[in-house]
Amino acid sequence: MSGRTVTREITARQATVDIGGRKVNTWTLDGVLPGRELRVGVGDRLRVTLHNRLPAETSLHWHGLELRNDMDGAPGAGGPPAVAPGGTFTYDFVVPSHPGTYFFHSHVGTQLDRGLYAPLIVEDPAVRGDDDADAVLMLDDWTDGLGRSPDQVLADLRARGMAGMSDKGSDSTGMPGMDHGSMDGTGSGDPHTGGMGPGEADSGDVQYPAYLINGRRPEVPYTLAVRPGQRVRLRLVNAGSDTVFRLAVGGHQLTVTDADGRPVQPVTVDTLLIGMGERYDVVITADTGTFPIFAAPEGKDGMAMAVLRTAAGSMPDPAVRPAELNGRLLSYRDLTPVPNDVLPARPPDRVLNVDLGADAVGYRWTINGRTFENRSALQVRQGERLRLVFRNTTMMNHPMHVHGHTFALQPPTSYGARKDVVIVPPMQTVTVDLQADNPGQWMVHCHNSYHQAAGMMTVLSYVTN
Repeated sequence: MSGRTVTREITARQATVDIGGRKVNTWTLDGVLPGRELRVGVGDRLRVTLHNRLPAETSLHWHGLELRNDMDGAPGAGGPPAVAPGGTFTYDFVVPSHPGTYFFHSHVGTQLDRGLYAPLIVEDPAVRGDDDADAVLMLDDWTDGLGRSPDQVLADLRARGMAGMSDKGSDSTGMPGMDHGSMDGTGSGDPHTGGMGPGEADSGDVQYPAYLINGRRPEVPYTLAVRPGQRVRLRLVNAGSDTVFRLAVGGHQLTVTDADGRPVQPVTVDTLLIGMGERYDVVITADTGTFPIFAAPEGKDGMAMAVLRTAAGSMPDPAVRPAELNGRLLSYRDLTPVPNDVLPARPPDRVLNVDLGADAVGYRWTINGRTFENRSALQVRQGERLRLVFRNTTMMNHPMHVHGHTFALQPPTSYGARKDVVIVPPMQTVTVDLQADNPGQWMVHCHNSYHQAAGMMTVLSYVTN
């Protein structure tokens, strides 16, 4: 423990914000979008007091941190209850020993689809970085104040039910008896390579009027100014609710160094997919000129764009997609952990199926046939090696997130990168292993805000008997 205490007062409140040439009234953290960046060191004591000035209860979930259960900020499991309107709560914990890119956000209803999120960067004071510049880019899909509110979106989805979900005229539930071609649920589980991935089935439930990077539309974009030749670390966070983004930087390659806050062997690609809740650190060497940082929503119209500027020049045209979007795409199989971050190999003590499904009647998303209200917990004992088998029986992508833990990809053939969110493609299976070393009651859920609110969430429950 470093002995340093970092304190922050945060007020959740309604505010009018400029999202790039348009002003909208929405819910915010401290009246800005995104919320103010929070940087802490490994071992710091973090004390954040949340004041709720919203007309509804809210919370702050520390996404990706392996902290103690009573500070997790996910009401309904082992964490503190939601903060009532007019109420106050102080989150107080020691920052875990995994430096990287994280974020914090509301974990109540559809509130993530407003402006209740902010970046959290954990730095290692013992490591001196080689980067000349360091910037967080938060990707988001936006409706509040431009179209329907998130609550209205959810109400409309429930009124339409599953029969109205597919824009392609196909069934969106993946229910038995429907013809889904040759997909049998035993695919590679990697949406980044081959098979059925994002954009090939139902890419999302919501068509958004805008897509943002750091709270701004392409019309008046966020601009990152650096010098030519500088080594720039881009910390990419998908804070969206219903959109997988494909990101590229015009005229540049991306060297991926971290995934979900965990270091990987550097791998250079042209473009990557980033699901809701995922984070990637990438390094670029800035060329001379003005370049688009382009995030295309998979299977949807529109785009998000920021600008990398190292010299005078005209703004990039948002209508022109960078060629890099069609270049080498990052695969989960490309993510190799650094030697000291490999999960030690051992057979699983327990294997649990996590079947991702949907109810053909109404808008109900399920885990093992149940919504959260009627859940059957996933039980584990402390010290066990747990294997989770995510089996997607629907025609939607589900970025699955486990609170309070990281898991290793690609068992049983090898142990791949450590992550806390993984995209489970339509009609495919993804298997991950985790070490049960953080006792408590932890959420396991789809990071699509609407799937989560409509039931696709359960609890990983540590038991003693």
